[in-house]
Amino acid sequence: MRLEVTRLQKQLGTTAIYVTHDQVEAMTMADKIVVLNAGKIEQYGSPLELYEKPANLFVAGFIGSPKMNFITGEPAKQQGAATIGVRPEHLKVERNGQGWQGTVAVAEHLGSDTFLYVDAGPLGTLTARYVGELSLNPGDKVSLIPDPPRIHRFDDNGKSIHA
Repeated sequence: MRLEVTRLQKQLGTTAIYVTHDQVEAMTMADKIVVLNAGKIEQYGSPLELYEKPANLFVAGFIGSPKMNFITGEPAKQQGAATIGVRPEHLKVERNGQGWQGTVAVAEHLGSDTFLYVDAGPLGTLTARYVGELSLNPGDKVSLIPDPPRIHRFDDNGKSIHA
C-alpha cells in the first residue's frame, strides 16, 4: 500500500498529509515529517534529517529500526553527555577487539541481516545490526565498536548536543 499511495500522490502532484504511528511508513513515504509527542511538535524535517540529527531522545528513539541504543553513565560522561545514542547499524561487531565487551544473548539470522542482542554488562542490552550473515550464536563473546562520528549526544534534558 505504501508504494501505491506514494505513486498516487506523485501522479496527482498534490500535497498530501498522511498521519501514521508507523515510523517505517513515515520514513518511506514522506518528504517532510512532523514528529509529535502528546500533541507537542518535537521535530520537523526530512526523513534523513530526523534520522541523522534527531533533536532529542524522543525523536532518536522513534526514528530508526531497530531502535537506537541509549547509554548513560561513564561512557556518556566520557563523550560530554548525559546520554549517548548509537544506532544498531553504526556498531561494528568483532569477535575480539577494543570497544564495549559483551555476550550475545540472541542472534537473529535473517540472511540479508544479522541482528545481535548483546548483554554488555553495565551498558545494558545493546542491539547491533550486521549486513549479511554473521555466524555468531548465544553465548559468544563480542566487542561492539561505535562509529565515533555517528554517536549522538544528549544533555540532562534529553536535548541533542551538537558538536
